[in-house]
Amino acid sequence: MAESRPVALPPGERTVGQLVAESIRFYGDRFLTVLLLGLPFLALDLASIDQAWWKQAIWGWVVGPLVCAAYVRASMLVTSSFWSWRAFIVALIVYIPYPILGLYALPAVVWFALIGLSVPAAVVESLGIRAALRRGLQLGRADPVHAIGGLATLALVYGVTRTALLVLLNSQGGQGHEIAVILSDVVLSPLLYIGGALLYVDQAARVEAVQ
Repeated sequence: MAESRPVALPPGERTVGQLVAESIRFYGDRFLTVLLLGLPFLALDLASIDQAWWKQAIWGWVVGPLVCAAYVRASMLVTSSFWSWRAFIVALIVYIPYPILGLYALPAVVWFALIGLSVPAAVVESLGIRAALRRGLQLGRADPVHAIGGLATLALVYGVTRTALLVLLNSQGGQGHEIAVILSDVVLSPLLYIGGALLYVDQAARVEAVQ
C-alpha cells in the first residue's frame, strides 16, 4: 500500500523544508515546461565556462535578460498569471548587481530575499516598477528568516545536487567536464526560479496575516 503524502501547510505557515519540497514537486509535475527555464544557464555556461571571474561577470550581464525572462516565466507558471513587461524591467533592475554578488553566495541570497520578490509581485499584482520594488521590500521584511533561509536552502540543494551530478557525469576531464557542468546547470537551475516564485506566495500570505 502506498504511503499517504504529508498534508502541506498553507503558504503563510509553510516551513523552509516544505518550500523546497513544494518547489521540487512543482518541477516534477511540470517537468518539460519548467526544464525550459534552464536555457539561460545553458547560454551562460557555453559563453563563460572556465573563464576568468571578470569575464564570467561580463557574460552574466550579457545573458541577464534571459535569466530575468526565465524568472518572470516561473512566476507566471506558479501563480497562473500572464506575462508582464513591467515585471521584466523590475527583474532587470534587481539583477544588475548579481554577476558580482554571485561571486559570494550569501550576499546574493540576502539581496534576492529582500528585493527579488518584487518580480513575482509585479506579475501577480500588476504593479508599476517603483510600486513593485517597494512591495518586494515589504515582502522580504515580512519574515526575513523564512525568506533568506528559504533561498539559502534552495541554493544549498542546488549546489549539493549539482556536485553529485558532476561526480556522476564527469567521467573525464576537458570536454567531458564542460558537458557535465552544462547538463547539471540546465536541469537544476529551474528549481531556483520556481522556489523564488513560491517564496513570494509564502511571504504574501505572511503580510496578509499581520494586516
